[in-house]
Amino acid sequence: MAKYKLEYIWLDGYEPVANLRSKTTVKEFETAPTLAEIPMWNFDGSSTRQAEGKSSDCMLKPVALYADPTKENGFLVMAEVLMPDGTPHPSNSRATIIDEPDVWFGFEQEYFLYSEGRPLGFPQSGFPEPQGRYYCGVGYAQVGGIAREIVDEHLELCLAAGINHEGINAEVAKGQWEFQVFGKGSKTAADEVWMARYLLMRLCESYGVDVEFHCKPLGKDLDWNGSGMHCNFSTKFMREQGGKDYFEKLMTAFDKFKNEHIAVYGPDNHLRLTGLHETQSIDRFNYGIANRGASIRIPHSFVNSGYKGYLEDRRPNSQADPYKIASRIVQTIASVPLK
Repeated sequence: MAKYKLEYIWLDGYEPVANLRSKTTVKEFETAPTLAEIPMWNFDGSSTRQAEGKSSDCMLKPVALYADPTKENGFLVMAEVLMPDGTPHPSNSRATIIDEPDVWFGFEQEYFLYSEGRPLGFPQSGFPEPQGRYYCGVGYAQVGGIAREIVDEHLELCLAAGINHEGINAEVAKGQWEFQVFGKGSKTAADEVWMARYLLMRLCESYGVDVEFHCKPLGKDLDWNGSGMHCNFSTKFMREQGGKDYFEKLMTAFDKFKNEHIAVYGPDNHLRLTGLHETQSIDRFNYGIANRGASIRIPHSFVNSGYKGYLEDRRPNSQADPYKIASRIVQTIASVPLK
């Protein structure tokens, strides 16, 4: 028998943005455990806004398992929060979503790295050179040294954990970066975004750096981009058949349900979706080919393939819950007949 370190990770009950929580237990197994072998656990919900002190136990149900590349015999356990009777906790957004394995998602998670109350690379007072050379930039003046070290190490950690991390780049504002995660199925893709967020935040602890996921941390009135979590999506029908008629019906449905989408696309999105800085206004819906100022960006490859492939919803912001984003997109797609 060998001892294995199991770090359970879950979402707490804070609103409008849940925080990641974690704790570790040590268990013995003959060989490396599978997800089915990981036991349920519990925690004090009165300390996470998920229970009262007089009845504080909440349950952790393992739902995804990843290797922990930082620990010998270590595993990261993504868990849903349940009530003591086994029903989903009201804060458990994962349990309520429709899981469609034929719907593929690619999330583009933007964020800022912060140190001493300002983005990495910002001077102690005032601002650095305006936006222009930072996007996919190279060189200390553009990205700084420690930032690239962090994002490169995060990429390696995600790949070693088994997360389908697809790439990184420096973003438009100084101190702003992005990573991309792909997954097949609503829950799988969202699980991996949350786990990638967790690994980034844990990594930054050792650098004395914070991850700022707020969608407009530098303020609405300053000429700096906000942070989004653009969501690329496709269904089997979109990939294999598609067609202009179906596409137009799909866009009509996205327009019809635009308020329902905005409701789950992250808090304070009115600060980001202003019609400036590569966004459409929060109260409007539109789409356009290669248009990064549209609600939905249509890749050239989509049109050139006969309206087949994937689309990009640019409205979700960097603090949004990927479970809720995926669920709302699946619901809207399901409202459109295939014929």
